[in-house]
Amino acid sequence: MITIYHNPRCSKSRQGLQVLENSGKEFTIKKYLEDVPSEKELKYIIEKLEISPLELVRKNEAVWKKLYKGKSLSDDDIIKAMAIHPKLIERPIVIKNNTAVIGRPIENITKLLDN
Repeated sequence: MITIYHNPRCSKSRQGLQVLENSGKEFTIKKYLEDVPSEKELKYIIEKLEISPLELVRKNEAVWKKLYKGKSLSDDDIIKAMAIHPKLIERPIVIKNNTAVIGRPIENITKLLDN
């Protein structure tokens, strides 16, 4: 099964969705700003991405700069921040079986689908 964590207002996320639609493969759309991932789900995503929690954070978001930038945060603190402020989550994220990618660049999604 393929899942895309999607923000319709983001051009890169819309491009990622288009790649999935063009692939002809079945997939599920998760609008993560409406259906916010839990801390447990975020840990699952981070594990599949094989990155640190901080690598999933959009560090240019105003809420990050205002509330978190420059602070000493544990991985759990960062995950909690993303659960509270889902706008901080990098996008789009596509998960296929046991593998995941951040769709920046969009070619990451294409490579994932080809495997």
